[in-house]
Amino acid sequence: MQFIQTGQIITTPSFPPLSCAKNRPPQSLEPSSLMLYGSYKNDLKTRTFFKKLIGTHFHFTAFGIDWLRDRWLLGMPPTYQEFAEYWILETAARKQKKQKPKDEWMYIRFMQKMKQENPSLTKDKLLYEWKCIREKKADNAFKLLEKVKNSLSI
Repeated sequence: MQFIQTGQIITTPSFPPLSCAKNRPPQSLEPSSLMLYGSYKNDLKTRTFFKKLIGTHFHFTAFGIDWLRDRWLLGMPPTYQEFAEYWILETAARKQKKQKPKDEWMYIRFMQKMKQENPSLTKDKLLYEWKCIREKKADNAFKLLEKVKNSLSI
Protein backbone atom coordinates (compact mmCIF):
# COMPACT_ATOMS: atom_id res chain seq x y z
CA MET A 1 0.00 0.00 0.00
CA GLN A 2 2.82 2.39 0.79
CA PHE A 3 4.24 2.03 -2.73
CA ILE A 4 0.87 2.96 -4.23
CA GLN A 5 0.61 6.03 -2.02
CA THR A 6 4.22 7.23 -2.18
CA GLY A 7 5.98 5.33 -4.98
CA GLN A 8 8.71 4.49 -2.48
CA ILE A 9 10.16 0.98 -2.72
CA ILE A 10 10.78 -0.44 0.72
CA THR A 11 13.68 -2.81 1.16
CA THR A 12 13.84 -5.40 3.88
CA PRO A 13 16.29 -4.25 6.55
CA SER A 14 19.06 -6.58 7.63
CA PHE A 15 20.00 -7.35 11.20
CA PRO A 16 23.18 -5.75 12.56
CA PRO A 17 26.02 -8.15 13.48
CA LEU A 18 25.34 -7.54 17.20
CA SER A 19 21.99 -9.30 16.80
CA CYS A 20 23.26 -12.28 14.82
CA ALA A 21 24.55 -15.61 16.05
CA LYS A 22 27.16 -15.81 13.29
CA ASN A 23 30.70 -15.57 14.71
CA ARG A 24 29.38 -15.53 18.29
CA PRO A 25 29.61 -18.30 20.87
CA PRO A 26 26.53 -20.56 21.01
CA GLN A 27 23.95 -19.35 23.51
CA SER A 28 22.46 -21.87 25.92
CA LEU A 29 18.87 -21.72 27.15
CA GLU A 30 19.52 -19.68 30.28
CA PRO A 31 17.65 -16.59 31.50
CA SER A 32 20.78 -14.45 30.96
CA SER A 33 21.57 -15.83 27.47
CA LEU A 34 21.02 -13.59 24.47
CA MET A 35 18.29 -14.43 21.97
CA LEU A 36 20.27 -14.07 18.75
CA TYR A 37 19.03 -14.14 15.20
CA GLY A 38 20.15 -17.36 13.61
CA SER A 39 20.30 -19.38 16.82
CA TYR A 40 16.96 -18.65 18.48
CA LYS A 41 14.47 -21.41 17.78
CA ASN A 42 10.69 -21.39 18.01
CA ASP A 43 10.60 -25.06 19.04
CA LEU A 44 9.45 -27.42 21.80
CA LYS A 45 12.70 -27.11 23.77
CA THR A 46 12.45 -23.30 23.82
CA ARG A 47 8.72 -23.38 24.59
CA THR A 48 9.37 -25.71 27.54
CA PHE A 49 12.09 -23.34 28.76
CA PHE A 50 9.72 -20.35 28.56
CA LYS A 51 7.04 -22.29 30.42
CA LYS A 52 9.53 -22.66 33.28
CA LEU A 53 10.32 -18.92 33.20
CA ILE A 54 6.77 -17.63 32.63
CA GLY A 55 4.33 -20.39 33.49
CA THR A 56 2.40 -23.11 31.73
CA HIS A 57 0.20 -20.52 30.00
CA PHE A 58 3.12 -19.43 27.80
CA HIS A 59 2.70 -19.80 24.04
CA PHE A 60 4.53 -18.23 21.13
CA THR A 61 2.78 -15.06 19.98
CA ALA A 62 3.03 -12.74 17.02
CA PHE A 63 3.56 -9.75 19.31
CA GLY A 64 6.48 -11.55 20.96
CA ILE A 65 8.11 -12.40 17.65
CA ASP A 66 7.55 -8.84 16.38
CA TRP A 67 9.17 -7.41 19.53
CA LEU A 68 12.11 -9.78 19.17
CA ARG A 69 12.55 -8.81 15.51
CA ASP A 70 12.44 -5.11 16.42
CA ARG A 71 15.12 -5.62 19.06
CA TRP A 72 17.30 -7.49 16.56
CA LEU A 73 16.90 -4.66 14.04
CA LEU A 74 18.03 -2.17 16.69
CA GLY A 75 21.12 -4.28 17.41
CA MET A 76 19.85 -4.90 20.95
CA PRO A 77 19.09 -8.62 21.21
CA PRO A 78 17.28 -9.33 24.47
CA THR A 79 18.05 -12.03 26.98
CA TYR A 80 15.54 -14.81 27.47
CA GLN A 81 14.63 -13.18 30.80
CA GLU A 82 13.97 -9.82 29.14
CA PHE A 83 11.76 -11.53 26.57
CA ALA A 84 9.87 -13.35 29.36
CA GLU A 85 9.30 -10.07 31.23
CA TYR A 86 8.10 -8.35 28.07
CA TRP A 87 5.80 -11.29 27.24
CA ILE A 88 4.21 -11.25 30.71
CA LEU A 89 3.58 -7.48 30.64
CA GLU A 90 2.30 -7.45 27.06
CA THR A 91 -0.01 -10.41 27.65
CA ALA A 92 -1.52 -8.66 30.67
CA ALA A 93 -1.94 -5.42 28.69
CA ARG A 94 -3.64 -7.26 25.83
CA LYS A 95 -6.16 -8.77 28.23
CA GLN A 96 -7.15 -5.21 29.18
CA LYS A 97 -7.27 -3.81 25.65
CA LYS A 98 -8.07 -6.05 22.69
CA GLN A 99 -5.58 -5.56 19.87
CA LYS A 100 -6.42 -5.52 16.18
CA PRO A 101 -5.36 -8.82 14.56
CA LYS A 102 -2.48 -8.64 12.13
CA ASP A 103 -3.42 -8.17 8.48
CA GLU A 104 -1.25 -11.16 7.58
CA TRP A 105 -3.82 -13.37 9.32
CA MET A 106 -6.72 -12.29 7.17
CA TYR A 107 -7.07 -15.79 5.69
CA ILE A 108 -7.22 -17.47 9.10
CA ARG A 109 -9.70 -14.91 10.46
CA PHE A 110 -11.88 -15.28 7.36
CA MET A 111 -11.93 -19.08 7.62
CA GLN A 112 -12.73 -19.03 11.34
CA LYS A 113 -15.51 -16.47 10.94
CA MET A 114 -17.09 -18.24 7.95
CA LYS A 115 -16.97 -21.62 9.70
CA GLN A 116 -18.51 -20.11 12.83
CA GLU A 117 -21.29 -18.41 10.86
CA ASN A 118 -21.84 -21.40 8.54
CA PRO A 119 -20.77 -24.61 10.32
CA SER A 120 -22.06 -26.81 7.49
CA LEU A 121 -19.73 -25.31 4.83
CA THR A 122 -17.21 -27.74 3.41
CA LYS A 123 -13.54 -26.90 3.10
CA ASP A 124 -13.92 -26.65 -0.69
CA LYS A 125 -16.76 -24.15 -0.29
CA LEU A 126 -14.76 -22.13 2.24
CA LEU A 127 -11.80 -22.03 -0.14
CA TYR A 128 -14.09 -20.98 -2.99
CA GLU A 129 -15.50 -18.11 -0.88
CA TRP A 130 -11.97 -17.00 0.03
CA LYS A 131 -10.94 -17.10 -3.63
CA CYS A 132 -13.92 -14.92 -4.59
CA ILE A 133 -13.04 -12.32 -1.98
CA ARG A 134 -9.38 -12.28 -3.05
CA GLU A 135 -10.39 -11.87 -6.71
CA LYS A 136 -12.57 -8.87 -5.81
CA LYS A 137 -9.70 -7.31 -3.87
CA ALA A 138 -7.30 -7.99 -6.75
CA ASP A 139 -9.72 -6.36 -9.23
CA ASN A 140 -9.93 -3.29 -6.98
CA ALA A 141 -6.13 -3.15 -6.71
CA PHE A 142 -5.71 -3.35 -10.49
CA LYS A 143 -8.31 -0.59 -10.97
CA LEU A 144 -6.45 1.58 -8.48
CA LEU A 145 -3.12 0.91 -10.20
CA GLU A 146 -4.65 1.77 -13.56
CA LYS A 147 -6.01 4.98 -12.09
CA VAL A 148 -2.56 5.89 -10.72
CA LYS A 149 -0.93 5.01 -14.04
CA ASN A 150 -3.40 7.18 -15.96
CA SER A 151 -2.90 10.11 -13.60
CA LEU A 152 0.86 9.92 -14.11
CA SER A 153 0.48 9.87 -17.91
CA ILE A 154 -1.08 13.31 -18.04
